[in-house]
Amino acid sequence: MRLGRDFGWLWAAFAASSAGTWLALDAFPLIAVLALGAGPAQVSFLAAAGLAAGAAFAVPLGPWVEFRRKRPVMIAADLVRCAALLTLPLSHALGALTFAQLVAVAVVVATADIVFRAASGAHLKALVPTDGLLLANSRFENVTWTTTALGPPLGGAAIGLFGPLATTLANAVSFLLSACGIAAIRAPEPAPADRRPLDRASIGAGWRHIWHSRRLRALFLNTTAVNGLIMGTAPLLTVLMVSDLGFPPWQYGLAFGGIPCVGGLIGSRLARPLAARLGEERLLLYAGAARALWLGGLAFIGPGPAGLTVAVLVELGLVTCCGVFNPVLATARLRWTAPDQIARVMASWSVTGNVTKAVLTLTWGALAAVVGTREAVAVAGALMLATPLLLLPRGVLGEPPEGLRAEDQDPAVGVL
Repeated sequence: MRLGRDFGWLWAAFAASSAGTWLALDAFPLIAVLALGAGPAQVSFLAAAGLAAGAAFAVPLGPWVEFRRKRPVMIAADLVRCAALLTLPLSHALGALTFAQLVAVAVVVATADIVFRAASGAHLKALVPTDGLLLANSRFENVTWTTTALGPPLGGAAIGLFGPLATTLANAVSFLLSACGIAAIRAPEPAPADRRPLDRASIGAGWRHIWHSRRLRALFLNTTAVNGLIMGTAPLLTVLMVSDLGFPPWQYGLAFGGIPCVGGLIGSRLARPLAARLGEERLLLYAGAARALWLGGLAFIGPGPAGLTVAVLVELGLVTCCGVFNPVLATARLRWTAPDQIARVMASWSVTGNVTKAVLTLTWGALAAVVGTREAVAVAGALMLATPLLLLPRGVLGEPPEGLRAEDQDPAVGVL
């Protein structure tokens, strides 16, 4: 199936921004640790503050995006992220970089991220035929894991050669390239829904739409919990590997990119044939259960080559499962959401995810201060094992996934 020239521009824009994002993997924590001498509590606060404040600012923006053409919103979000990131290497060069500025930039970038995602889902659904959505999302997933495989090791090497701000500059340029790619799309956009007053009802519409669809609700709860636990422990793993165990940045990048992300690329390529064989709902259930098995293994990372091998193998398993799950999730979410609700649903999903990540990041930062970094990661891994139950609203493994049945779907949502 051919998705057309305009999708090619969108794909190129996504590839550019994804390359910059993964080249700058954990750039903010690394800047905090290497340039500002921050410890675990400060690194966790940095991650949490950016997510929480960004989510708070983005809450009213979901309805705002819904009633506007999506392409200009996406371009503006890219340019805002570019400008904010450029302030960091400039301040560092002038010797004026502070932890407060790092937090402020994290907030701006997190807010723009949510705005971009809110607009991009509705834009993709309008640009690509319904039967091409899984193919489009699989191609995005392929790009994600390719850039994840290459970006972190290259970013770690760049940091070693040019300092901790080098990848931030590259990420800023990638958002500029993304804006140019989106601007090159020529397909006319559908007219947005009629504008309505921004009130409490419109702000909460995305969450209500999710909650009234049993299938969306099950996926929403599961992905929020899984992503929150993974991202909540990410700053701790940065401290554990780079500070406590003394791994150089390029080895840290290799452990959380490089080889493991080949598994994500393989998983994303398997998503379409597996969905055709098993059905999208059953595949979501199986892949969602499989990806819950791996996080606890990161608590066993030790020093030297053996520790690096453990990190690589655990990440390989986790990322492969995520590579299968993510494109099917993205496709199902678009198909099961009414067209006039997509931006609000995407914004609500992102806001909740970011707040959850912020809360869990702060929680695990505090927990690590009490019980130790390694032990806190182990607790997260144990909790991750329970997350597949959220895909089964009755909470009984082995029963049919009630929350994913077409007959249980909100009538306002299109049938798969």
